Amino acid sequence: MANGKLLRQLIRSGLDGDVGNFRAASEAVIAEERGKNHHLLANDLEKLLYGTQTEGKFSQSHMKLASAMPANKDSGLSLLELRPTVREQRDIVLSDLAQSSLDEIIMEHNRAETLRSFGLQPAGKLLFCGPPGCGKTLAAEVIASALSMPLVVVRLDSVISSFLGETASNLRKVFDYISKHPSVALFDEFDAISKDRGDSADHGELKRSVNAVLQMMDGYRGQSIIIATTNYESLLDKAVWRRFDEVIQFDAPTVDQIKRLLSIKLSGVRRNFEPDDTKIATLFKGMSHADIERVVRRAVKEMVLSGKEFLERQHIDSGLARERRVNN
Repeated sequence: MANGKLLRQLIRSGLDGDVGNFRAASEAVIAEERGKNHHLLANDLEKLLYGTQTEGKFSQSHMKLASAMPANKDSGLSLLELRPTVREQRDIVLSDLAQSSLDEIIMEHNRAETLRSFGLQPAGKLLFCGPPGCGKTLAAEVIASALSMPLVVVRLDSVISSFLGETASNLRKVFDYISKHPSVALFDEFDAISKDRGDSADHGELKRSVNAVLQMMDGYRGQSIIIATTNYESLLDKAVWRRFDEVIQFDAPTVDQIKRLLSIKLSGVRRNFEPDDTKIATLFKGMSHADIERVVRRAVKEMVLSGKEFLERQHIDSGLARERRVNN
């Protein structure tokens, strides 16, 4: 629990209506709880603190970004979505190779001026490959958060059109936007617009979109970081791969990574087992990060709703059983 000095500062500033000191005290409490590895509590407090404030902050500091976003001229739907970033580097568990690559990308951008003084550029076009739920989108959020950049998600449902030349036109609008507004631009399910042009099943408009993507990637010189993700890297056109500075593979977690993930997700939860228990971690073997997080969330909810004080193995077993029923 936070120390008395912080709590007194928090209450006093709240009663006085001192927003600045209230925020500072709240952030200090959150940092203290996170330092004690009470991540669930810290995350909840962050949501309470930034949930309503973020909307106000979001609307003020990102108003220009949102208002300038291009739209599909036929449907009127925005081609991009501004997404808040709440998770940080400590919230993600990856393989040593993927984590090292992620850390290197963040360091390159934090020291971009040093690189440029030597005629070098930080990696700005990234391809994340791997099965669903293994951290690709989360990694994009972590990069945006670490670099204090807005995260904009390309809405492929609005970008892709059956009208001749319209998909390429929409892509041009997206690239023009991210050229003018530095951000982390996430092209989720990138294979939808970059499939192998040798696939006879695809119609001409999609093939034209691949050509457009290649041209725009080649010509892009902006400050935004482009991140493309795919669950099906084998579908990508061979020419697409050469357009990326870095390719990172995301895989289902190993048992050791599952232990680390459970330690994060169960921090602050009273339980009668240890997250690094191999027997517990092995129960999740073969599952994605997202699957594991969902099972843990269900287990904790069952504990709370059943009035139990401690999370028990039976709650985990129940969450796993439900997950298997859903997926079968």
